Amino acid sequence: MKEGQVRRASDIFSRDEIRHLSARSNWRGAWLVIHCWATIFIVWAVCLVWTNPLTILLGIMVVGGRQLGLGVIGHDAAHYTLFTHRAVNDWVAEWFCNRPLLGASIVPYREYHLRHHRFTQQEGDPDLKLSAPFPITRASMYRKIWRDLSGQTGWKQRSQTIRNCFRAREGESYSLLRGLRRLGPNLAINLVFFSAFALAGKWYLYFLLWVVPNLTWELLIARIRNIGEHGAVPDDDDRLRNTRTTLAGPLVRLLFAPYFVNYHLEHHLLVSCPCYRLPEAHRLLMAKGLGPKMEIQPNYLAVLRVAAPA
Repeated sequence: MKEGQVRRASDIFSRDEIRHLSARSNWRGAWLVIHCWATIFIVWAVCLVWTNPLTILLGIMVVGGRQLGLGVIGHDAAHYTLFTHRAVNDWVAEWFCNRPLLGASIVPYREYHLRHHRFTQQEGDPDLKLSAPFPITRASMYRKIWRDLSGQTGWKQRSQTIRNCFRAREGESYSLLRGLRRLGPNLAINLVFFSAFALAGKWYLYFLLWVVPNLTWELLIARIRNIGEHGAVPDDDDRLRNTRTTLAGPLVRLLFAPYFVNYHLEHHLLVSCPCYRLPEAHRLLMAKGLGPKMEIQPNYLAVLRVAAPA
């Protein structure tokens, strides 16, 4: 890094500020999980009562946003910031964030993700492949968006995940049994969801309001989120400019950027900061006059214009 560049959170925040921003709250961690699932259940209830193309389309977008929200909450758990008790932290992440879709233990993701923080935008960053291609052409961006919305990306990624669960490993047999053990709890949870819709007389809504969002809208907004975080950043070596914060209003937070995921620069500066304290970290950085030195975009449309210039 160049002289004068930020190397660690203590270069910016005082010890008391770091202690405050890093404080974890069990009830706020629980509220994140409750809020996410309550939003999903409310959308399902509304669509069961008023089943029409408009409610289903809006439902796909909101549920897809909350599916990404489960990933955001699980990301907090990967940093041990969801609950103060580590066993509870990991258990909630597995069973309330990961298993309802295709995930399992949070531990492998944690090991992968911490390498990303250690080597952000440098050789050794396992996520560099996500940001390195940018900027790209508008035509390429449109193709990516179409593949996401049409389910092509989702089918490719999800089917690969399922195949990996059954793939034989060196020195092992019974890959079918191992795959069933790995995916059995996920299938059981989803069977409960499907049964609830079937008992309500509209079994097909399980697919429209859980499977389809996971294969389409969630993949699109996850891509936009990834681009927003590190795509086409101005300086790979500066901690204030190799990660981006994107400002977002209430509607965008509902559909695109749940649970303060847009404050990614602040997260990288202080990984011990729970997601619900990231807006406060952002305000502190602004109060310290660091705004002009930070990579901040006013909205996600501006991010896409940077990532795919005309």
